[in-house]
Amino acid sequence: MAASDRKALRAALLDGLVIPAHPLALSAERTLDERRQVALTRYYTEAGAGGVAVGVHSTQFAIRAAGLYEPVLRLAADAVAEARRATGRSIVTIAGAIGPTPQAVAEAETARRLGYDAVLLSLGALREASVAELVAHCRRVAEVLPLVGFYLQPAVGGRLLDEGFWRRFLEIEGIVAIKVAPFNRYQTLDVVRALAASGRAADVALYTGNDDAIVLDLLADFPQAKGASPLRFVGGLLGQWGVWTRRAAQLLEQVKRCRRENGAGALELLAVGQQLTDANAALFDAANAFRGCIPGIHEVLRRQGLLSGRWCLDPQEDLSAGQAAQIDRVLHAYPHLTDDDFVRENLERWLR
Repeated sequence: MAASDRKALRAALLDGLVIPAHPLALSAERTLDERRQVALTRYYTEAGAGGVAVGVHSTQFAIRAAGLYEPVLRLAADAVAEARRATGRSIVTIAGAIGPTPQAVAEAETARRLGYDAVLLSLGALREASVAELVAHCRRVAEVLPLVGFYLQPAVGGRLLDEGFWRRFLEIEGIVAIKVAPFNRYQTLDVVRALAASGRAADVALYTGNDDAIVLDLLADFPQAKGASPLRFVGGLLGQWGVWTRRAAQLLEQVKRCRRENGAGALELLAVGQQLTDANAALFDAANAFRGCIPGIHEVLRRQGLLSGRWCLDPQEDLSAGQAAQIDRVLHAYPHLTDDDFVRENLERWLR
């Protein structure tokens, strides 16, 4: 990537974007539904998302074994290119990469060939690796494309990554952002402290992946050294933002306005944040250790008509007992969090 392109990518990420973690559209036979896969990307770009993340946890890591990694990335890249031509907007494309170093590098190379801007690198497969081995792995992938670090919660396949790791990680020049998603306040602070100590807060963007604390992360200033500018999350790269994306874009704009206006409206935003956390608990199946998190997202998209079903690649992966009732509950309680009208008005065109 040219230095000017990397500079533009850093600037876009630091400005703060809504980046949905892209789900996978399947038919009842559990084959790729290309029409609806493209419709989802069109939905995100028109809803106001500043980027999409594809091939990540919400896309289902099993797309690799199913031979769908490159086809799914290509569909999203083509749909984003279409949106860029139509609107002139800069829309960031991020590809998920997983596995041991040869696999992660190969996936990054596939993403580069397809025109992706950056790689979101999951370290869940390297559970026994030392910090030095993890950093060497990350450095190798960052040689291919700019790197977004990823603290994925252990409940869905991540591993614990302490402050010492993040300090070493932030020595890699090619890092442009970190998605912080341990669903844990203490572990979130580990990343923030490491970024503060690194001196790179001006060129590495913090993105919340804590779907259980979205608004809190976006509103709060985090500890810094005395006299230094405060650290904050500038945007989100979230599975939760794979649904109701129009509202997510509006929410981020409200947060930015709140910051500009010295906290005006912060209490109201925090109240919305509590509602969003309650809704996320239903969609992500928090009561059952997040077993139904991907089907929960699919179920909302199915009800909106964007997906034809909530099928996952694994036939055993479905809503947990009682999860549908919880989704009913939050939809009834918080209709203002949804963007059903927006989807209804545009769905036929996205499915063209």
